[in-house]
Amino acid sequence: MQPSEADQIVELLRQQRIMAHVHPTGLQNAAIRIVLPGGREAIWDGDAAAGLEAQVMADGMLVGFVPVIRGSETFTVEQSAEAIATADYGLG
Repeated sequence: MQPSEADQIVELLRQQRIMAHVHPTGLQNAAIRIVLPGGREAIWDGDAAAGLEAQVMADGMLVGFVPVIRGSETFTVEQSAEAIATADYGLG
């Protein structure tokens, strides 16, 4: 995603008290990093593919995955923030 879009989504997530950060992935791309309980983190849209999906990492190792959310390639910034905030990270 574009860095400006990532900035907007991060701001909306922080308003919900979600620990979110812009994670640079290249010259014109950015991902969103969400801090999860238990020392885990989710990296959203790190591969620049269409649609929102996340890799769940712990100590640099892949420990889970949130599959592409259907229809997310056309989400607004607000819809993207809501999808990330309510995603099932498989922590329960």
